[in-house]
Amino acid sequence: MLDDDDLLFTIADLKQYIYCPRIFYYQACLPDIRPITHNMRAGMDAHEVERKRAERRSVTMYGIGTGERHFDVPVRSTRLWLTGKIDEVVDTGSELIPVDYKLAEKAGYHFKVQLAAYALLLEETRAVAVRRGFLYLIPRHSYEEVTMEPKLRRTVQRALDDMRDILTSERMPPHTDWRQRCPDCEFRRFCNDV
Repeated sequence: MLDDDDLLFTIADLKQYIYCPRIFYYQACLPDIRPITHNMRAGMDAHEVERKRAERRSVTMYGIGTGERHFDVPVRSTRLWLTGKIDEVVDTGSELIPVDYKLAEKAGYHFKVQLAAYALLLEETRAVAVRRGFLYLIPRHSYEEVTMEPKLRRTVQRALDDMRDILTSERMPPHTDWRQRCPDCEFRRFCNDV
């Protein structure tokens, strides 16, 4: 949802837009109707538990010899119209690596785009190039490395441009091409064409 103070999109808005543009539309243009589902609550609870566990682990699980870990790192950019909080940032001295925890069995594309957005925000706020990040998959107790490729970076920028257009025009975007997502969506009853 837009941050009230600066009218910035949140990283969650971006992730939802990539998953299905209509979820972003409903949240941004009809903000008072969002239901909280069991899966959403489970994700929030698992994230909190995982955050506490993460503090006890070392960076060696990411294949890094040494590094300082920072948790719940706030980042924002008025240039990108984007704000968020990174679950974990590993500072090796020569690079910054964002880590995002997910209650998922696999690293979906929308998670990778979200991680790329974190990388862009870190680059802008810390003036350092971010080459990679990690998605920590909570159910599997494993991580997946994500290289910050130009395609992911361009996807972030295009999505943010589209999101600004949706917000200003208040036009409903087309549904996701991944129709198998629709039956589990909290907004399924709002889409009469899926």
